[in-house]
Amino acid sequence: MPMNRNSAKETQYSVLHTLHLFDSHCHLDDRSFFKDLAGTLQNARDAGVKRIMTVGVDLDSSQRAVELAESNHGVYASVGVHPHDAKTCNRSVIEDLSRLAAKKSVRAWGEIGLDFNRMYSPRKDQETWFVQQIQAADSLGLPMIFHERDSVGRFLEILKSHFNPQRKGVVHCFSGNGAELASYLDLGLYIGVTGIVTIKSRGAELRKLVSDIPLDRLVIETDAPYLTPAPQKNKTRRNEPAFVKSVLLKLADVLQKDPMELAKATTANAKRLFGIDSLETGFTL
Repeated sequence: MPMNRNSAKETQYSVLHTLHLFDSHCHLDDRSFFKDLAGTLQNARDAGVKRIMTVGVDLDSSQRAVELAESNHGVYASVGVHPHDAKTCNRSVIEDLSRLAAKKSVRAWGEIGLDFNRMYSPRKDQETWFVQQIQAADSLGLPMIFHERDSVGRFLEILKSHFNPQRKGVVHCFSGNGAELASYLDLGLYIGVTGIVTIKSRGAELRKLVSDIPLDRLVIETDAPYLTPAPQKNKTRRNEPAFVKSVLLKLADVLQKDPMELAKATTANAKRLFGIDSLETGFTL
């Protein structure tokens, strides 16, 4: 006997309610979360988001990310200097970040890279401190979270020259072309997909390329409070980790995958990327 419409909806709700998701990139230290962080984390748990990576962009935000990770179960931190902030970086900052990275909750270095779109920091500073941070992360054995925008091939040149293929890394908020995707995959990198994939016009090219990402290299992320996905984009400007479910569901639709299967795969990928399995003996979802 075919399932009636109400039963189908109930089954779909039950499945979606039991998804276990990992938001592999957000910024919980952002001031937009200052007044309601506890509620934001509860929203995430209610949406099935059991693990969150909160990402540093300079020394101050990296320190706050570590504090958040140490005081909230299921939250992990990365430390690093974003290319926008490269002009503020120096050896002392790298040394301070390296000391922070010794904390158990710190599972990555980033986000680091190049951004030649807005040029908030001079190109020379971006390139210098990108290389220095790759070397620092490598010396500590940490995976890296990469940012690239409009670098016209320079980002890949630096990676090919300095990135140790024995390390893991992820291209955060992938928005490149097919050739760039192939190069990232050849380097063994993971690919982070954000809410851009849900946006009708802006995400069109990304939706064409996601099927070229091997299932074992795909992770999902929000970049909260930025890049709010549809349908939440029509209701609020601020993104939050709970909305990573919308990224997952859109990907499942585009890839014609079962949402539960895709949730398991992307969570396993993020845990492997950040070396989290070894930390979670007795972890309770």
